[in-house]
Amino acid sequence: MSNDSSKHSTPARGPYADVAPALDEITRKVLFGDVWERPGLSKRDRSLITVATLVAGYRTNELPFHLTRALENGVTQDELVELITHLAFYAGWPPASTAVAIARRVFDEAAK
Repeated sequence: MSNDSSKHSTPARGPYADVAPALDEITRKVLFGDVWERPGLSKRDRSLITVATLVAGYRTNELPFHLTRALENGVTQDELVELITHLAFYAGWPPASTAVAIARRVFDEAAK
């Protein structure tokens, strides 16, 4: 973990480091180190874009992590629900309804 005081410092070890250590390192250093830290967009905006892309692409594996991260980055639950509702008309009902179920679990966990 980096020793700066930012809330979203790069994790010391990812969930697949034991199997794919190079991919884990690239993810930590490039994706969450370089890409997410670029000054052109706020982390809040990056979270909205990422969640929308994951919902539209039916990427259910990554969605819980990024919904949680979006909440940490200042996106509200109401905004996330509106994003999912909006995408139902562009990405389809199945991805949206699946995203609602995932969001429900993430919101319940965040409330604990």
